[in-house]
Amino acid sequence: MMRFTTLVKNPADWMTGEGADSSIVLTSRIRLARNLKGESFPGWAKKEERRQALEIMRPAVEALSCMKDAFSQELDDLTSVQKQVLVERHLISREHAARGEGSAAVIERRQSIALMLNEEDHLRMQAIRPGMSLRAAFESLSVIDDELEIALPLAFDHELGYLTTCPTNLGTGLRASAMLHLPALVLSDQIGQVLQAVNKIGLAVRGLYGEGTESLGNLFQISNQSTLGESEETILRRLERVISQVATHERNARDKLLEDDPAMVSDKIGRAYGVLRHAWIIDSKEALTHLSLLRLGGDLGFLPHDTVKTCDALLMDIQPAHLQLHSGRKLSPEERDSIRAEIVRGRLQSLEAPDIRSTRKKDASDPDPEIL
Repeated sequence: MMRFTTLVKNPADWMTGEGADSSIVLTSRIRLARNLKGESFPGWAKKEERRQALEIMRPAVEALSCMKDAFSQELDDLTSVQKQVLVERHLISREHAARGEGSAAVIERRQSIALMLNEEDHLRMQAIRPGMSLRAAFESLSVIDDELEIALPLAFDHELGYLTTCPTNLGTGLRASAMLHLPALVLSDQIGQVLQAVNKIGLAVRGLYGEGTESLGNLFQISNQSTLGESEETILRRLERVISQVATHERNARDKLLEDDPAMVSDKIGRAYGVLRHAWIIDSKEALTHLSLLRLGGDLGFLPHDTVKTCDALLMDIQPAHLQLHSGRKLSPEERDSIRAEIVRGRLQSLEAPDIRSTRKKDASDPDPEIL
């Protein structure tokens, strides 16, 4: 099995790859919730019951065809910083990191597939892909689900479907989501209206790290809220349609800002460039805000397109636990802010100032906005 240091030495495939509509849709994620038949669910289980369930599940998960040379570790054997690094990489949840004895994580070496054992449910499996790739993520996870159906006795009811701890996950146990970068909708004060429309049709909008977290860096996670009574196809089709519409609104907002107020757009991107290139102290929130604008500059043509990949890598590398892992020691908030600024300056040292004469022109093939 892979060591933790080997796992996190390189960025995940979904951090560096390009998918459909990746200028707006950073990642697509599919998650399936499953439980063992005849075993107490994790939230109700005693310590020895959680341990028993883990001993049943872990060998089957490690034997999956995609898990050759994977990372497999009980969470009790990881430090708090190591667990937080996995949270920052979206490989385990905050809730899973806080779990006690009997919880584990099994993560495929490219970090595109991760399984949480004894989180809220016995099994939380997820697939992450770059760009708008919900179908590809679902197909890869379906293979794993089929393998586990053969290897493990899963809790299933012919009327309710897969049994889960939370009633909203009953049925398919499917949670589909996409992480969207929506700076133009934020700058044009349209974000509230768009997200309200998304909520009205039964989808959830969350922050960078899911439920209960703040939206940072103009990143918003859109997902389905319930699964009972709906097929996987219905859930995926509705989410794809809404994400496509939100992306269209973002593209049109970018074009409108360039047409109506190019000076403001240039100023925002230029200020972000100046702060990131020259700051000696910067906290997470400020850094993510400016990286969002710098990424927008790369998408609009103010900066080289490679700027987008640089910003995406920095989004992860400047997170608190990653900074502490990089430094090899526990850091105070002040030390993190200083080291974060140093890393950003180093990555951007060869980046030339934005070319304010270069702007993205509206493409005739861009779709017209639709009403959500």
